Amino acid sequence: MSPDQTIEMMRRLLIEAMLLSAPLLLCACAVSLLVSLAQTLTSVQEQTLTAVPRLIVVFLVAMIVMPWTVHRMVTYTLRLFHDFHRYLG
Repeated sequence: MSPDQTIEMMRRLLIEAMLLSAPLLLCACAVSLLVSLAQTLTSVQEQTLTAVPRLIVVFLVAMIVMPWTVHRMVTYTLRLFHDFHRYLG
């Protein structure tokens, strides 16, 4: 396997990882921003108030996007195994 092939394989892997983690990270950031804004406006500085809504939203979003995530992972794996002969020679 040449260095160029290794770099291409790693590039594809990182792109897939970013695409799969993007929905969860964006929702967690949005909820954190909203909770922080609400805490600032109400002067309530409770630590559990920031963690619980974020965990609930991330869990719900993970359940909603799970079919899409599994489909992307299976497609990526099948594509990798299908093109694996290029990397063996």
